[in-house]
Order: sequence, then C-alpha cells, then structure tokens
Amino acid sequence: MSSPQRNRVTPLGDIVATPLRGAWMGNRGILHRGTEIVSFHRSDLWITCRLTYRDWRAHQWQPGHYTVLFFHDEAVSFAAGHRPCALCRRSDYHAFRDAALPTGDGPVTAKALDRLLHSQRIVAGSHHRQLHPISWPEVPDGAFVLIDDQMALVLGPALVGWTTAGYQDRRSRPANGVAMAITPPAALTVLQSGYPAQIAVTARELAG
Repeated sequence: MSSPQRNRVTPLGDIVATPLRGAWMGNRGILHRGTEIVSFHRSDLWITCRLTYRDWRAHQWQPGHYTVLFFHDEAVSFAAGHRPCALCRRSDYHAFRDAALPTGDGPVTAKALDRLLHSQRIVAGSHHRQLHPISWPEVPDGAFVLIDDQMALVLGPALVGWTTAGYQDRRSRPANGVAMAITPPAALTVLQSGYPAQIAVTARELAG
C-alpha cells in the first residue's frame, strides 16, 4: 500500500498526510511544488467543494493548478476556516453567506465573506491559528473546540475527540465556563442559525 499523500486538512487548518478518507474537497490556491506542500495558503479564498461536479476532474499535483485538499467532514472544513464553494455548492454557499453576514442592504459579496473568515482563522502575518473564547452554553453542535490540547467536536452534551485517525473517545461537555473555539466566529454564527453541517457517522455514534 502506498503512503498517504499530504493533502488532508485538520480542524486547525494544518495540511497533513493521513489515510483518513475525505467527504469534501478543498482549495486554498496553488500550495504545492511537485508533490510537496510548500505554502500554507495563497489568498483569503478558502473553499470547500463537492467531490464530484458534472464531469469535471481535479488533478492532484498538477503544475500551475490549485492544490486539491480533503476534509473528513464538513464540520472539519468549517473549523479549518473554509466556506462552501459558490459554484458547485451554490445553495450551501448562499445559506452560509446569509447567516454569516446578514444585511438588509442586499447580497454580501464573496470577497467580503472571505476577508471576514481570513481575519478570524489565523493571526495576521503568520500561520498561527486564532482561537475564540465563547461560553460553553453558546457553542453550537458541529463546532470544534480545543480542550486540554485536544481538538474536539461539540455534539449535544458530548465532546468527541478528533485525531488524524478519525474521531475517537468521548467526554462530557462542560456546562459552564469558557470554551476556546477553533471554528471561526462567522462559522459559529452559521451553525447557530441551524445550518445542517455534515458530520461523520462515527462522531455521532461516539456522541450517542
């Protein structure tokens, strides 16, 4: 069996090599040289795409074309700071955009949404991840938090740990206090609005 390629994204946005299957494809621009990842991102456009769309085919490691990335589920993609693609996922994009940036003055542009997300996912001028304090009762299902140096998905009264091997372990969600959210505030707002983010079955089974 060949070694896994470095094209999977963690909830913290890191790009790693793991055999964990991806339910969604992603794009941050041209990040590779040959088959090596040489950049963390190339712009503030970070999107999540369907694995299949029409008869199009995205070729991995193709020179001069964006680097194909993968997410275990949609909750991971939101935590990493990506948003739905406006082309292959138009209805999801509209739902995300309208919840993240509600306005009475007409549609919000994709550029405005991308700028907002970029300001929330990493510290300006670095690759350091931003974390966002939020009270535990306000953390919506589908959000990721960092607790005891562990990435964990919030599902009802449970926290389900995430590793590069997939979801593992379960612990009780604190009833009060402050959580450190990995998922950017704009995406938290989307989840709080009731957006039905796709979450791996294994996580739901562990949460009970």
